[in-house]
Amino acid sequence: MRTQAHVALFRDLDVTTLYAILRLRADVFVVEQKCAYGDLDGRDTEPATRHVWFADGEDIRAYLRILDDDGVARIGRVVVAPAARGTGVASDLMTQALTIIGERPSVLGAQAHLAGFYGKFGYEQIGPQYLEDGIPHIPMRRAA
Repeated sequence: MRTQAHVALFRDLDVTTLYAILRLRADVFVVEQKCAYGDLDGRDTEPATRHVWFADGEDIRAYLRILDDDGVARIGRVVVAPAARGTGVASDLMTQALTIIGERPSVLGAQAHLAGFYGKFGYEQIGPQYLEDGIPHIPMRRAA
């Protein structure tokens, strides 16, 4: 089956899809990366939040969310299923996100080893490296 892009508000996510998204986030962020943190931060349900994912049928291959922080889009919870890594789906996901964001400025906190990846999409470092859940991150911004 061909991987397809999906975009939804929280209220439009069906239970099966929501479960698959949350499971992928937990499998990668909590289990694989060994980060015990509060993933359910209340921002998924905000009216302006967009959930973006690529799936093969019900199999979520990659996911991110786009938050609205006072007119600035914030990309977060970027995750790719282990079996989908190296397939180009992460680039497809970012391209889809930037299509949704349009001409608005956007920010993200990149895991340090992925700063070059985000740089390909026009993101630039805007501050010093910091630790989040024990993982080095870099604040990045893409101008409008």
